[in-house]
Amino acid sequence: MLRAQRAVPAWLAHPFRWQRLPVPWAAVARGALCAGPLLGAGIATGHVAPGVLTALGSMLAGVNDRPGTRRTGIVHIGLPALATAFGMLIGASLQTADAGWWTVPALFAVGFVSGAGSVAGPVRSNAGMQMLAAAILGAGMPLPGAPWEKALFVLAGCLWLLLLRLVVRSPRRTGGALGGERAAVATVFDALADALGAAGGPGAEPARRRLTAALDRADEALRLRRLTSRLLCRPARTDELLLTERFAAATALCEASVALLWEARPLPSRVAESPRRFADALRTGRSPGRLSAPETSTAARGAFDQALLDAAVAFARREPLAPVPEQPAPVPVGRPVWMTVPQSLLSGALGAVGGRTRRGRSLFGPAGRDYGLRVAVCIAASAAVALLLRPEHWYWLPATTTFLVKPDLGPLFSRTVNRFAGTVAGVLLFAGAGLVPTGVWWPAVVAGVGGALLPFATRHFALQTVAITLMVLSFVYVSGAHEAAAERVVDTSIACGIVLVVGHLPRLADPRRRVGHRVTSALHSTEEFLRHVLESEPGTDPTRRLALRRAAYRALGEARAAAETAAAELLAARDRNPDWLTVVTAAERIVDAATACAVRLDHGAHRPSVAEAERLCQALSAMADALEDPRRGSAGLPGPDLLPVPDCATLTDVATEVERIRGYAGAP
Repeated sequence: MLRAQRAVPAWLAHPFRWQRLPVPWAAVARGALCAGPLLGAGIATGHVAPGVLTALGSMLAGVNDRPGTRRTGIVHIGLPALATAFGMLIGASLQTADAGWWTVPALFAVGFVSGAGSVAGPVRSNAGMQMLAAAILGAGMPLPGAPWEKALFVLAGCLWLLLLRLVVRSPRRTGGALGGERAAVATVFDALADALGAAGGPGAEPARRRLTAALDRADEALRLRRLTSRLLCRPARTDELLLTERFAAATALCEASVALLWEARPLPSRVAESPRRFADALRTGRSPGRLSAPETSTAARGAFDQALLDAAVAFARREPLAPVPEQPAPVPVGRPVWMTVPQSLLSGALGAVGGRTRRGRSLFGPAGRDYGLRVAVCIAASAAVALLLRPEHWYWLPATTTFLVKPDLGPLFSRTVNRFAGTVAGVLLFAGAGLVPTGVWWPAVVAGVGGALLPFATRHFALQTVAITLMVLSFVYVSGAHEAAAERVVDTSIACGIVLVVGHLPRLADPRRRVGHRVTSALHSTEEFLRHVLESEPGTDPTRRLALRRAAYRALGEARAAAETAAAELLAARDRNPDWLTVVTAAERIVDAATACAVRLDHGAHRPSVAEAERLCQALSAMADALEDPRRGSAGLPGPDLLPVPDCATLTDVATEVERIRGYAGAP
């Protein structure tokens, strides 16, 4: 008799996962022109230390060189670059002051700030990680120069990659100054077409999540574009306003499409192809052409056809509805323009990358303290062990820990395994390259190869580690440590052991503390959107509703990422925590159901009573509060007295999903 095959545990399967992404050839070209040439220039001119530092800065900036518009690239690379330079200034100051064992508490403090920044969003999380790495390298690498000089050289390397980002573009990218923004909006229509094509099938929910991610990227690109216009004190151009209106039409079309997806009925292929015609029109500048014929079989289909017609009108328009202002906004009296730019740039850039104040996002809140404590303890322990074992080259061990312990970057066990495997592979490749007789230039060649590999390597952490190891070993070799490769494997092994032990301490590894605040925030956003849908008056401007729906989906996306990471962690107490993925999935369905409900209410469905609406909203709020305070357990959750509303069919689905959340989140 054949035994049933047991599924491989998620924590064991995760190290072998490989992301399927297109090859970013433009980023590969930029990577090849950064670390290698900068290091080679330092060797050629005899200024080794500046060459190493600028190459190091370009390497750290290359980690953040991801697809997007030029303005998103400025934020995603520029903000971490400033943090990297500041970290180098801190570390080099510790080295100049010969801090010795005082380096351990200093790095504990920097590690706490770096870890706490993980709750503030991916851009500021990367900035915190690179600040910590630069502080460790600045304190440990024996390079000459004043601290401020080292910080400037690192910043120059980051800015060199940023300059290349603005110059070296993909040959397929067209569309002039708004080419990146048009491509981002076109991607929304493509993702919408894919979602409609998957309606009624098992891939409908993943396709809807990809659609939400495309909407977030396009919204970020357009907000950064508007921020630039405000900073330059110039009015928005006609083509910018037209693109904004077309994105608004895409957002409305997506809302109607979510209602279609909720009905779970396969759609004719001509319906799915209509949004793709809008994507082609954005890329080519031509007319969308003939769209699918209208049909009013259901309220969702009628809303979709109306939104499709509105989008066609928006694409046919050659002048924006909103008038272009004649003059830029006036500057406050007695305050020159240059004084308003830094504050506007900082606040606007942080807002564009998710810097809005939300629950659980405070650096000094419970989640921020736990994140910071986990990173700080691991870094301090690694630095102390390194100073005991190898005081002359102690920095590699805590630097390795930096790239492992950040709780938002992936499961700890998976990253540890891939880090060790990637380091061993990188050391072997570097040792093999050293056997080839290429003179004094071979480290620069190896660094160039690693820089070109880095953008491609984002699809797997082990491959990314190989690229970084090749570059860092090149920097170390040029600095004079010719026999350091074997030591790196030993140090990496010790760092992996420390991270596995410290990172799995009961308090630091509790998913309820690391994931619960994101799920709680998502449930509160869901409740706010549901309340607006159920309590808004007929004929209300849908702008507020669309913004709340987008905020709910964005919070749910972050909660899902955290829940998937927690599900792949190596934990012994998994059964004492709620099923986070099921909770998030049910909350996503509530937002989908509320969206479908909004569409039906717009088309004449009977509105629920105030008591019925309040009952559902209070149920969601109570669940969020129970998850936010683990001591309440299931006692804080509402009872099973949620009554479906017969006059609006979708509210029955909402009540069902609320009950589902209650069942999975109620475990004490």
